[in-house]
Amino acid sequence: MRIVFMGTPAFAVPVLRQLVLNNYELTAVYTKQDKLAGRGQKICFSAVKSVSLELGLKVLQPVSLKNAGTQAELSAIAPDLIIVAAFGQILPKEVLQLPRYGCINIHPSLLPRHRGTNPIASSILCGDKWGGVSLMQMDEGLDTGPVLAQTQVLIRDDDTSDTLSEKLSLMSAQMLIDMIPRLSKGTIVPNPQNNSQATYFKPMTKESGEINWAFPAVDIWRQVRACQPWPGAFTRFNGRIIKILEAFPCETECAAAPGAVIPLGKSCVISTGHGMLELRRVQIEGKQSMSIFDFLNGQSSFIGATLPC
Repeated sequence: MRIVFMGTPAFAVPVLRQLVLNNYELTAVYTKQDKLAGRGQKICFSAVKSVSLELGLKVLQPVSLKNAGTQAELSAIAPDLIIVAAFGQILPKEVLQLPRYGCINIHPSLLPRHRGTNPIASSILCGDKWGGVSLMQMDEGLDTGPVLAQTQVLIRDDDTSDTLSEKLSLMSAQMLIDMIPRLSKGTIVPNPQNNSQATYFKPMTKESGEINWAFPAVDIWRQVRACQPWPGAFTRFNGRIIKILEAFPCETECAAAPGAVIPLGKSCVISTGHGMLELRRVQIEGKQSMSIFDFLNGQSSFIGATLPC
């Protein structure tokens, strides 16, 4: 079976490696174009490109799959199956119709819940007990195709988008390897999605990380976890940005206004719209991450301050 793989971030790497380890014929790897990063504006490869070059795979980085020349090149490769894992581009109808076995998308949510972008962060933000992976036959809609396989995993209280993504990426790699033989034999029965149960979440931006202390403590706690590693949950103090890396909600009510910083032993809690949030680890702008104890030793005026809502 001739397979084309399309993916970009680290989430897609375990799938790519498993395809190689299981001796599938990877005719090409498609990934997003290189970026300029850092103060020196150095060229930065995607995680998938770096691993593909390491494995000696053919890498293609088209600006758009809607381009006729790009589609002709892909048609000449003649894939039997296209596997997509966080590629970052929408596949047009002309591409979807090329492979004999279609295009399979690895989507890290329990579809139809959390269609679209940021499904892992959405699962945490919404307080879902279970996350998971869906292997979906792609159609022209946004994550609307029938589900071919699905597995769920418990979302722990200490899971962040980073840790949950790692779990789901490893899970998806094994799921795909188990599914491909069944796909080629025609023994999989596609399961249409119930569109009435579909949910969508707006794309995350840098501003998605700014904390509004008028929200309930449990919602801010989920925001802290969902925004790791990007964009990072943050608040402002004395004109500087403070990232909240680890925190935990306290149901105890407080008469103080939302945003008030209250001492708690060697730590502190922040009053919110409902309950309080205990800070455990933070990172002040321009510094390394540190425990709240170390932070308070250097920022004594933080206690008693009122953070902006």
